[in-house]
Amino acid sequence: IAQGLFGSIMLMVIVIALTIPVGVAAAIYLEEYAPDNRLTRFLNTTVRNLAGVPAVVYGLLGLSVFVALMQQLGAINNGRNLFAGGLTLSIVVLPIVIITSAEALRSVPRDIREAGFGVGATKWEVVRSHVLPYAAPGIFTGIILTIARAFGETAPLLLVGAAAAGFGQAASATVIEKVLGPYTALPTTIFSWSRLPQDDFKALTAAAIVVLLAVVLLINAVAILLRNRY
Repeated sequence: IAQGLFGSIMLMVIVIALTIPVGVAAAIYLEEYAPDNRLTRFLNTTVRNLAGVPAVVYGLLGLSVFVALMQQLGAINNGRNLFAGGLTLSIVVLPIVIITSAEALRSVPRDIREAGFGVGATKWEVVRSHVLPYAAPGIFTGIILTIARAFGETAPLLLVGAAAAGFGQAASATVIEKVLGPYTALPTTIFSWSRLPQDDFKALTAAAIVVLLAVVLLINAVAILLRNRY
């Protein structure tokens, strides 16, 4: 369980580092800067369609793109490492982050923007100092709930090489070696243990499920606190 929890946390760190800046920036561009033309409408439609694609399809994409890229860079374990898994999960949740952030920006009243322009502020100053703070609760809530969904994804990780069971690593292994070497995650561990016939694994599966639910509930609680705080 400890190995799976460590792998899941490291995957979420990669997902957060990639999806938050890219997703919010894309939402800001589409809502505040992009003109209302066919290209923008096509991009919005494409993002919404990508949000409905099954996660296993993104797993196939990660296997053919990210794992192959890691292999070309000479990564150990045939490129099946936390970076490949994190990149795959990032593209799974990126469309949802863009949609939720765009909806939060769209909910900001037009009067706030006009007031900023009325005192001589530039477009970026209005977005940075007025629109983003007003939309922050919706953006934070959407991002954290999306991260909670990514925390429970299993199929993409199995396709990009996450171990479906525990494995041994040297006690002296550094964090870099753990990140670049074989990895597992809590959902894949639950998937593996639930298929084993031994009675001992039934209790282990239940314990791992409780840990997974506790982490997801904690993430959702953070979303509620941020929404109430702002």
